[in-house]
Amino acid sequence: MSSSAFKLRPVACLIGVALSVFAVGAQAQDTVVKIGVVAPMSGGNAAYGKDIEAGVKMAVTEANAKHPTIGGTPVRFEVMSGDDQADPRIGVQVAQQLVDGGATVVVGHFNSGTTLPASQIYAKAGIPMLTPSATNPTITQAGLSTVYRVIANDAQNAGAAGNYAMLVTKAKRIAVLDDRTAFGQGETEEFEKAVKAAGGTIVDRQFTSDKAVDFSAQLTHIKSMNVDLLYCGVLDAQAAMIVKRMRQLGMKTQFVGGGGVMDADFIRLAGPAAEGAMAWEYGHPLESTSAGKHFASDFKKTYGTDMLAYAPFAYDAAGLAIKAMLQTNSVKPEVFNAAIKSSDYQGSTGKIVFEANGDLKDAASTLYQVKDNAWSPIVTKAGS
Repeated sequence: MSSSAFKLRPVACLIGVALSVFAVGAQAQDTVVKIGVVAPMSGGNAAYGKDIEAGVKMAVTEANAKHPTIGGTPVRFEVMSGDDQADPRIGVQVAQQLVDGGATVVVGHFNSGTTLPASQIYAKAGIPMLTPSATNPTITQAGLSTVYRVIANDAQNAGAAGNYAMLVTKAKRIAVLDDRTAFGQGETEEFEKAVKAAGGTIVDRQFTSDKAVDFSAQLTHIKSMNVDLLYCGVLDAQAAMIVKRMRQLGMKTQFVGGGGVMDADFIRLAGPAAEGAMAWEYGHPLESTSAGKHFASDFKKTYGTDMLAYAPFAYDAAGLAIKAMLQTNSVKPEVFNAAIKSSDYQGSTGKIVFEANGDLKDAASTLYQVKDNAWSPIVTKAGS
């Protein structure tokens, strides 16, 4: 090796270091935009929380792949996750942590009981909150200008269920059973309103808790009332246990679930007892649109498993928020919140346009039934 070559080596090293610093500096100029997502990531509802988080992550990955810029500056969206453990008290704490941590928008929460108090925290900070799953009507009745719901509320979904039970299935003797959460109780109350509005009556009302595993007492009483249709405001695991116990008791009563029941876990847990069970779920069947089919396929490819009920709604919520930022050329919540409010967004779950209170306009609900060990859509109802 010549002496001249040896002398050049430090220069080359300096150039390499300079290029590395330049590359790091260029990358560091990207503006990080934090997209919050809050749901139960641990505990009994963790599967739903992870499902929601997965939907948000897909939307963020797709947005970053397009190398977005806002205000002429490259931006990189990052997911900021929080575990509210389905506990309202913890939900408020996590909400404040997201606010303090710089979240520009939040997708969540999962449970109505945690969403209700947390929404106040976000509203105070001026941060938009889009829930992909919390359905209690009171969430959007507080007059908060930063609260949105990309899914049918209980009045829309459970209302459709009650109307259908009376006018189509012609049920004569109807009972309800709920888990006493804001979600479950909200569902059964709206179902009962719809039944009464259609001229029917509820002959038995039973309660449980969202931690219960034995429903013998409630179901034995319902059986004694000669009920022909039972509407349940519980989630998939409890719904499966209820159906199994109904069949063990020899009940021929038609089981109808609300949101959070129509998934593979229900069929797996209920086994043969699942056959014939019905459930009202939110939105149009994903397979009915190309965007829905595309999302379901991508989700399976990305995570190696089928989604549960709420991943597509979380995906649409995050995608809508990101589009609002890009449209307004701003990451300031007070600026892009106006774009969210006036959105006309075509997502995987359908068209998203908000009512003045933040509820989804013309929200759709679909009735499914288990046939040959798989959920099949029966009918879709839409209306504000």
